[in-house]
Amino acid sequence: MSDSPVLLRRDQDGVAWLTMNRPGSRNALSMELMTAMDKELAAIETDASVRVVVIAGAGSAFCSGHDLREVRSFPDREGVQALLALCSRLMQRIVNLPKPVIARVQGVASAAGLQLVASCDLAVAALSARFSTPGVNIGLFCSTPMVALSRAVHRKAAMEMLLTGDSIPAIRARDMGLVNSVVPGSSLDQVVRSLASRIAGKSQLTLAIGKQAFQRQLDMDLPAAYDFASQVMSYNMQARDAVEGIDAFLEKRNPSWTGT
Repeated sequence: MSDSPVLLRRDQDGVAWLTMNRPGSRNALSMELMTAMDKELAAIETDASVRVVVIAGAGSAFCSGHDLREVRSFPDREGVQALLALCSRLMQRIVNLPKPVIARVQGVASAAGLQLVASCDLAVAALSARFSTPGVNIGLFCSTPMVALSRAVHRKAAMEMLLTGDSIPAIRARDMGLVNSVVPGSSLDQVVRSLASRIAGKSQLTLAIGKQAFQRQLDMDLPAAYDFASQVMSYNMQARDAVEGIDAFLEKRNPSWTGT
């Protein structure tokens, strides 16, 4: 057994890099790993020095899903329910985090690993990345990954993945809307750093307001969504950062954000 931590954190220039560190098991989401990630994200939520989060995987895979050996070790249904409750809390933590979260994907992202990608706000994949919800192949429908997947891609594309269990290449995942861009593996870190840096340079308050509003309006009908968005925007316009941003634009200078 390795004494290495299951999750690594590195902060640089306002970006927190969280790296799943179980390469020997293709970064399978054990309870220990999910607990560590949930705890780290909870700390990041109130850490003003962090403006963007990147989730990555060590080794050749991003994340192969739940640790099936651990799942089979549970003596009863309660153990499985506890694991799924933890997983659901983690995924919702990512969605509700008031800071953008980017998935850096190389190799395999399957089952709960795909769920993790779909739960992030943005995703950049290497050409080598492959995505699947293969539970149907072992008699276990990917019901919890389905929740995130069906909210990220068209429903027929989601159903095809869920019903067949087939692995799809990164290019198709991009075309489906599961990832934002696909790049050569050698460029993956550079592209993710550049994307994270561009976002980190924005007003932290504006990003938090916008991410929360985006998620909330998705389930509203059109009139309600416009009414809600108008209220959010009028509130946002009163913020110091909005005033500063507009003045900086008119005066042709770079804004100085305060996060208020």
